[in-house]
This record gives sequence, C-alpha cells and structure tokens, in this order.
Amino acid sequence: MVRINGLASGMDIDALVSSMMQAARVPLDTLEQKKQYAEWQRDDYREINKLLLELDTLIKDGVGMQKSFIKKTVSVSDPNAISVKNINSTVDFSGTLTVGKLASAATMLSNGAVGVKKATDIIPEAYIGQEIKIETINKDGSLNTFTTKIEDTDTLNSLISKINANSGVTAFYDQNTKQISFTAKNTGAVPTGLTREDGTSVTAEIGLSGTLFTDLLNLDENNIAAVGASRGTAGQNATLNYNGLDIERSTNTFTINGVEITLKQGNTGPVTFSSTSDVEAVLDTVTQFVDKYNEIIANIKTKTDETKYRAYQPLTTAQRKDMTEDEIKLWETKAKSGTLRGDSMLTGLLTKMRTSLYTSVGGSNSVNSLSEIGITTTSNYLEGGKLTINEEKLRAAISEDPNKIYDLFMKSGETTGEMGLAKRLRADIKATMTNIQDKAGKATSVNNSTFTIGKLLNSYNTKIDNWQDKLKALETRYYNQFTAMEKAISKANSQSSSLSQYFS
Repeated sequence: MVRINGLASGMDIDALVSSMMQAARVPLDTLEQKKQYAEWQRDDYREINKLLLELDTLIKDGVGMQKSFIKKTVSVSDPNAISVKNINSTVDFSGTLTVGKLASAATMLSNGAVGVKKATDIIPEAYIGQEIKIETINKDGSLNTFTTKIEDTDTLNSLISKINANSGVTAFYDQNTKQISFTAKNTGAVPTGLTREDGTSVTAEIGLSGTLFTDLLNLDENNIAAVGASRGTAGQNATLNYNGLDIERSTNTFTINGVEITLKQGNTGPVTFSSTSDVEAVLDTVTQFVDKYNEIIANIKTKTDETKYRAYQPLTTAQRKDMTEDEIKLWETKAKSGTLRGDSMLTGLLTKMRTSLYTSVGGSNSVNSLSEIGITTTSNYLEGGKLTINEEKLRAAISEDPNKIYDLFMKSGETTGEMGLAKRLRADIKATMTNIQDKAGKATSVNNSTFTIGKLLNSYNTKIDNWQDKLKALETRYYNQFTAMEKAISKANSQSSSLSQYFS
C-alpha cells in the first residue's frame, strides 16, 4: 500500500509512526544492550587469558628452564687462543688446555684448465647420462655419499650448483685460471676403520667417481692422490691437551662435559679457563617472572574489584546520535566497568596462585620457599599478594647455588606439595585458561556454539532478528492504518464538498 503523507488529516504521519515505533523498540534495544554487554565480557575474559598465556610462556622459557639457571660467566687467560661457553653444565668448571694443531678441511685442485671453454657451456655429449659420485665425511664421522646423473641441459655452472647444494664439498670455478677446486665442508681426518657398505675402507676425506671428474675436470680420484701431486691437502684433526689428557677432535668447536670449546690458534702454550654463575642473568630471569606475576595479580584484582554501574547500560543507536564522542567515551567507560566483578573463576585463581607460591615445597630440599631466597609478599594486603624481591638476599642465593633455585621452581614430585612452585603455578594457570576458553572462547574462535557466551550471543542474535521482523511488520501495519484513515478522510472531504456545491 502506498503511504500517504497526511494531507487529508493534516497530521505528520511519519512523526506519529516514529513515536509509536520508539516505544515498540524498547525490547529490541534491551536485547542489543545485553548482546553488547556479553561481547564486552567475552573480550575481557579473553584479555585475561592473553595475560595468563604470557605468564605461562614466561615461566616455561624462564624459571621453568634449567638453562636459565646455569648461565655462566667464563674467564679465559688467552681469549685469542680459545673461547669457552657453557652449554649445559650445571656446576662451575675450570681447566687448562694446550692446543697443538687446529682442525682443517681437505682440499683438491684440478690439474690445469677444465675441458670446457665457458662455465655456461653445455657439458659435452660424451658425459650425458653418466652417474657421478662424491664421498665425504659427515660431522659425526659417518660416510656421506652424493650421486647425480649428468643431464643434457647441465652446464659447469649448474653442476657446481648441484654439488654445492647437495654434497659434502664446496666447488669453486676460477674464471681466470679455468681451474676447479673442491673443499670439504667439514674439517677433520678420515676416522680410523671407516668402511663402505661393501666393506671396503675409506681412505680419503674427498673421493670422486666418474670420468667427468678425472677426464673433463682434470681432478684426481681423491684428495690424497691430489696431495701426492701437490694439488691438495689432507683433512686434519685438532690436537690438544685438556687437563693433562691428549685428545683429538675433528672440529675446532666441540663440547666436553657440557662446556663448548672453540680453538682459534694452534701451537699455543697452556691456556686456563674458569667459570662462575652469571648472577645478573639469573637475577634478571627471576625478576621477569616476579614482574609478570605481579602484573597478572594487579590486572585480575582490578577487574574483579571493578565497580559495576548499573545505571550505565550500553548505549542504543538513538542515544548515540544525541551525544558527542567525548560523552560516548565517558559513558562507555562506566558501562564497561564491572564485567568481571566478583568472578569466582578469577578470584579462585588468585587464591590458588597465592597458595601454590606460598606453600613450601616438600621433600628433602635445601631451599623450600621463596622467602629463603629473598622473595616475599608486599606488606600492603590491598595489593592482593604481590611479590617483592630482596635483591641482596636473592643474589647471595644465586651465588651459592643457582640449581637449588631451579629446583625450588621446577622440582618434580608425586604430589602437589612436593612439586616445584612454578610447576604448581602452571597447573593453576592452564586449568583456569581452559575454563575461560569454555566460557569465552578464543580470540580465533569462529563458531559461537563452542563456548558459553557464544551460545548466549547466538540466542540474542536470533531474538534480535525476530524482533526486527516484528517491528517491520508493526511499522507496516501502522502506516496501513494511517493510510486507510487518510483515504477515509479524503473521501469524506470530497463528499462534503459535493454536498456543499449541491446546496449552494
């Protein structure tokens, strides 16, 4: 039905319908406000979970890792000769080392120019389809065998690329001399007793098979033959004396008892080294944990203590139109307040976290509580159990034995009481994160039906859609009624005019 604008009645039909619809929209506005509030609550829960994940990750990668507590400051009498780094030694170490020879890699050089004019030329047809093989030694002392077939599109450049990418040697072609060289990627000599699968002995660090190498590239069959012709070098092991013991290593960097040693010079005199705990590094790890824990405590306490302003409901579209941006911002600050006030899941987590950290670790431990290493709660009970550090006491505990502090945080135990503090804390965090996800989902959740608030939002969406349909039908009915009235008035006016003319 075509809408009539009230010419017959003289009434503002649009204004009348709008006023009538405003009252009818109240239930819809209420639903939209409830939906908005649920979305705010969902987002606040997810923000808490984000912070909990940050704390859990910090524990896992910080106080939860033994390497965080075995960091060492190492002093070396001649740092130009060797370098020493702790890898996983849990105790301080020291030693004396004398370097004989450095480990070196095998090399070999072609006997004059190779048999191709340009490195970009296709390999001669006689070698197409030939299988070539390069034998080298892996870092662990095993045999590395690389094989490939020469293709009809191969050039010297493409062949070198294949060799460098897949074999145990680095090939280099000199454009000026037209010679090619091979250098083993790993240092060291052939291990004694190394054999191939057929039982034959391996006697060279680089071995070549295929006439392409010997005839076209003018290389010897192996680097030992090249050494005999003064065109190569043999791989060499590093030799050294470590604390009175003569040893060899195939590389210049190796690990002894969790300590990484790198040899820089050969033929050195005795070089001494020693370690002490890196107190500042361990202190920083523990401080980061305490700071993040305190941040979580403060954030959760703020959200659960937040005032809920019931008079400030989420704004409707109509209300927003009558307000400035600043007014909207101020209103929504109060409307969003208190979404997690008194939340039992979060207040329960605070209680569990405090209990986990303050309860002594059972068992035969030399350090059983945080207070023994200088970490206590703040004196202000309103802060919800934040931690504070006595750095002097913590430094002393680290200097004495950082492993005891690691055990305090990460000791394994059959019962919760015997478990380390950080292990307990992570269990509390993970359980709460799961509960929050069940209630508010994840930031990546796309299906509302998988979590409680999401189901509530789906319900609101359905009700909102239904109400919008009802309001459209109601608005149409109002306009139809006013249109019928206008037509009736117009008809009456027309009849009245006709009668007036009849009697005039």
